[in-house]
Amino acid sequence: MSGTNQQREVTVSFEGGNPVFRVESVSASIDYYARVLGFNLDWEGGGFASVSRGSFHLFLSEGDQGHPGAWAWIGVSDAEALHQEYLAAGARVRHPPTNYAWACEMQVEDLDGNVLRLGSDPDPNRPVGEWLDMHGQAWERSSDGDWKRVAARQE
Repeated sequence: MSGTNQQREVTVSFEGGNPVFRVESVSASIDYYARVLGFNLDWEGGGFASVSRGSFHLFLSEGDQGHPGAWAWIGVSDAEALHQEYLAAGARVRHPPTNYAWACEMQVEDLDGNVLRLGSDPDPNRPVGEWLDMHGQAWERSSDGDWKRVAARQE
C-alpha cells in the first residue's frame, strides 16, 4: 500500500528547525536582524551566524548555502503590533499585516531580499486581503475560493 498519508512507526524524533538564509555580509545582516528586527545574536564564526527572537532561530550564511530570496514563515503573537515596531525601527516591510484564512500575516525583507512571513491568528470578522507573491504581484481571493492575479492598477 502506498500513499502520503500512510502511518508508519518512526523511531527518530525531530527537534526544532533552523532556516538558512544566504546573505552577502554576515556582519551587515547581524546588524539589521539585531538593530531593526529585534533578534539576538546567538553565535557567529567563519561567515556563518545564528540569530534568534523568542524560540525562532535563523542561520545566516555568507555567500553559501542556498539562494538569496528565500522565505520563512514565523508564527508571532501579534502581527499588527510587530508591524508598528518594525515601522518605527525602519524595517523593510514588503507587505503590511493582511488578514487571510490561515493568519493575519505581514512580509518583511532583509538586506538580501530574503523574506520573513510573520503571522498571528486571523480575524474571522475581517475580509481576506490581497496576497503579495515573490514578484511583488498582488493576488485576491475570488468568490469561488480561487486566487486570481490582480490586474495592474493605473495610478
